[in-house]
Amino acid sequence: MSELGTTWRQARERQISAMRLSCEILGNILQIVSADDARSLRDGPDGWSIIEIVCHLRDFDEIFHSRAMMMLECDHPQLPAYDHEAMAIERDYQAESLADAYGALQASRARFAAFFEALTPAQWARGGDHPERDSFSMTDALMQVSAHDLDHLEQITRVMTQARAELGS
Repeated sequence: MSELGTTWRQARERQISAMRLSCEILGNILQIVSADDARSLRDGPDGWSIIEIVCHLRDFDEIFHSRAMMMLECDHPQLPAYDHEAMAIERDYQAESLADAYGALQASRARFAAFFEALTPAQWARGGDHPERDSFSMTDALMQVSAHDLDHLEQITRVMTQARAELGS
């Protein structure tokens, strides 16, 4: 394998580890979130609650996986867009169990990591057109998972920090 091929392989392996780790970090954070706080602590007056964020992560893990599958099965497909706000309402995220939502995310994440680990070099070369990012590679799909997780991990910890600050004032 060429040096460049080794570099890409190592980078992808690190990203797969990062997607597993970000899910574990979320689980550690959720250990200190009560069911009441999961529903009541929000990102601003009209923002999502912690349970809604976790349900969003769970559902978008499946969406990201389905987009990656489309890229394997079709030649440069137009990847579908999703309305995450509408999904939160339609699926009534606020009424879900935090433990169940996180458990489903863990299972989805394990399947998705295994999916990426099994890709051949030819499959890594597949791509599609993302509704928000134009041309989108399989490597982009992998990197999107951890970046998406980080955005929402920051959101959850910010919401919790703000709630704690309000209690102290």
